[in-house]
Amino acid sequence: MNRERLFAIRERYLRDSLPVRLGGLAANLYRIASLLNHPGGCRTVDSLLEESKFFIEWIVPDAPLDVQVALVDLQILLAVWHRGWHKISPDTPRAARMAQESRVWAERLLDMSGLLAVT
Repeated sequence: MNRERLFAIRERYLRDSLPVRLGGLAANLYRIASLLNHPGGCRTVDSLLEESKFFIEWIVPDAPLDVQVALVDLQILLAVWHRGWHKISPDTPRAARMAQESRVWAERLLDMSGLLAVT
């Protein structure tokens, strides 16, 4: 991702409230989970992993401590996935495990965001 594009994404992303940013990160994780089942999704998964790591970096300064701690754990997981991404093939136990973990994290982020809370 080039610097100008990254800067534009950052500026746009930071305009949203913390709950919306957490929801955006959750959406990326749901996309990753979905694309892991499709052989043609490799390039998109790679981009989503990279983008998600940036999203976390941009969320942390505005998040409460408990959310920061969770995001650090997620950042580490995403870095491990991204580093080994080229070794993962769709329809393998590793891809299925990664998809499941992505969904769990997405649900956790949505819970933290409060976006789905019934008022």
